[in-house]
Amino acid sequence: MNSRLFLPLTLVATSTLLLAGCAAPATDTEDDGGLEVVASTNVYGDIAATIGGDRITVTSIIDSVALDPHSYEASARDQLTISRADLIVANGGGYDSFLDGLVEATGTDAPVITAVEFSHDWPGAEEHTDEDDASTSSETEEESGAEDEHDHEHIEGFNEHVWYDPHTVEHVAEEIAAQLSDLDPEGAEVYEANAAAFTEGIGELESALEALATDHAGAEIFVTEPVPLYLTTAAGLTNVTPDEFSEAVEEGQDVPPATLLEALALLESGDVATVIANAQTGGAETTQIIDAAEDAGIPVLEFTELMPDGLTYLTWMQSNIDALAGTLTR
Repeated sequence: MNSRLFLPLTLVATSTLLLAGCAAPATDTEDDGGLEVVASTNVYGDIAATIGGDRITVTSIIDSVALDPHSYEASARDQLTISRADLIVANGGGYDSFLDGLVEATGTDAPVITAVEFSHDWPGAEEHTDEDDASTSSETEEESGAEDEHDHEHIEGFNEHVWYDPHTVEHVAEEIAAQLSDLDPEGAEVYEANAAAFTEGIGELESALEALATDHAGAEIFVTEPVPLYLTTAAGLTNVTPDEFSEAVEEGQDVPPATLLEALALLESGDVATVIANAQTGGAETTQIIDAAEDAGIPVLEFTELMPDGLTYLTWMQSNIDALAGTLTR
């Protein structure tokens, strides 16, 4: 992916903490006998820490909103971190491909949980139900017949930002608990209990999204990048952004002039309820859209790809839902 310009973070969290368990930053830690879990980003690091509690140590390779997983270049220190891991949690789908090189370079045999494989939209993925346990990454690949390269390379038409889908994250959390239980059977009850509590938190997020869908189904939104679309779709909102616009911005390319004019006309129509921008990236066209929205009196939200400091996954998603609800009820 081309280099991307980072913007100041403006997201303000307003919700109460549901669960503690922030992931530790990527620093060297002394071996206390517990399991070492390495996550590609602090999003998955927090989820793992919430499930593992005091029985594990979590290192998130990317733990700052100032870093872009798409273009991150791994270091020798990161390679050492991966070599010590008992369990690795990645997003996949081309989002954090730096992790693939680290796993290959170290030759680690630690299990790797790949979040995109638990998305219902993942090509060839088996449908999960509330009654079914989430299958392991290796089982998903084997049973679906997906090629190994599909686990890590960007798939055309697939939105890899699956952590914005609480239902997918629920299955990822279940798999983390299952893998930790296999590695540390004595802690299985702890992991299962923590996963159950986390799932309750996911249920609260889904209830909040269902409430939005009930009250605002069909409301039109414009997103400069596809980052939040799983969340907004669950809220029943309609994305009217031209595909060429969001794809160009995400890839760090210039938006075609005709597409930009189409986007500006959408904002001038008065039908768009909210504009959502990526607070970590931007460019001339994104700035132009934000300015046009503000001139038209359309609320602008800025969501991030990485989890802001001081939040957990659950409180972060709840703050995004609250912010979205606030713009739709204005």
